[in-house]
Amino acid sequence: MGLEWLRPAAFFGSILFALVGVLVFWISFIIIDKITPYDLWGEIVEKHNKALAMVVAAMCLGISIIVAAAIHGG
Repeated sequence: MGLEWLRPAAFFGSILFALVGVLVFWISFIIIDKITPYDLWGEIVEKHNKALAMVVAAMCLGISIIVAAAIHGG
């Protein structure tokens, strides 16, 4: 375990995969927000709907795990 991760190719590859993962997560969240019959942000922030916040948090974790597994290749 040395400094292999500090090589420019490995470093920029990691940054690229992280950006792709965040982009895929963001797009999938927007799609889910559009197909729901109400405004997720308004319900959570303005109306303090804690149950919906927990459902959205679970959805975010699920999407994140799927994106990470897809990027990792396994």
